[in-house]
Amino acid sequence: MHPTRGDAVTTRLDRAVGAVLGSAVGDALGAPYEFGPPGQLTARGQEMCGGGGWDPGEATDDTQMAVLVGESLLERDGLDLPDVFARFQRWAAGDPKDIGLQTEDVLTNGEPWDRAAAQHFRVNARAAGNGSLMRAATSAVYFATAGQAGTMDAARRIAALTHGDRAAWEGTAVLHELVRVALCGADPLAALPSALAAVHPDHRERYGRVLAPDWHPGLATEFNGAVWPCLGSAVWALRTTTRFAAAVRAAVDLGGDTDTVAAVTGALAGARHGQGEVPERWTAPLHVPLPGFGDRVLDAADLRGLAQQLAGRSPAGDGRG
Repeated sequence: MHPTRGDAVTTRLDRAVGAVLGSAVGDALGAPYEFGPPGQLTARGQEMCGGGGWDPGEATDDTQMAVLVGESLLERDGLDLPDVFARFQRWAAGDPKDIGLQTEDVLTNGEPWDRAAAQHFRVNARAAGNGSLMRAATSAVYFATAGQAGTMDAARRIAALTHGDRAAWEGTAVLHELVRVALCGADPLAALPSALAAVHPDHRERYGRVLAPDWHPGLATEFNGAVWPCLGSAVWALRTTTRFAAAVRAAVDLGGDTDTVAAVTGALAGARHGQGEVPERWTAPLHVPLPGFGDRVLDAADLRGLAQQLAGRSPAGDGRG
């Protein structure tokens, strides 16, 4: 079900807000169930009730980092990679409730913005987590007007700030492209072959498997905290449901890295269905603290405003720095 009110510009704006707001509510809905077994959301029937160290409606590092990316894009009038990295560092120093181990190491290892992630990858040889995928809703909206090549390139560059493994870059690039297609009112699932064709050849086959029409999360060979099954699970949730809320619930019910899988699903489903499908009972308690940035806490209205600004701006930056 897509928004029907207004003209094409209004519809696209609705979908842009849906992507940003949808990702945030997915994050907050899934947070209390993180690392739990499958089916817990359905079994407990508790939505936006908090738990696991999270207050009701509280968004995690997924949305916090997405906000930092979005605000940098707006304030710097484009992609200023050193500025994004500096914001991430300030946030990490603010003692957030949750931060990925890899991301924390990259942001605190003392290396400059253009070498920190690569250094981590050289030492650990593992950097294919979903930490760049989880924060991509805002940048996907901003770069949607840049075309397939432009949005996928931007996704890779932002992902590379914290993830040295190209697998993370490519997964984030695919998500950017699927959101771009959805914002245009087209079917993101139908765009998968074209998106896969633009994936780096070394990673195309693996992404082709998890994004195939017959793939389901039961076939995953890694924990869904890895980038491949996380993206695959989000696309599966989109494919097997017809409404926003059903897609996000399906993502949370997979268990494991519930906040991030639901955040990625929420970005896709929100871009597909528009903000009108995001339940008000989920947006009402939604709030996004920003550690390291004083007492700032964003609510759903703030996220709507951020999304609208991002959708109304054309990419101007070139990754300066």
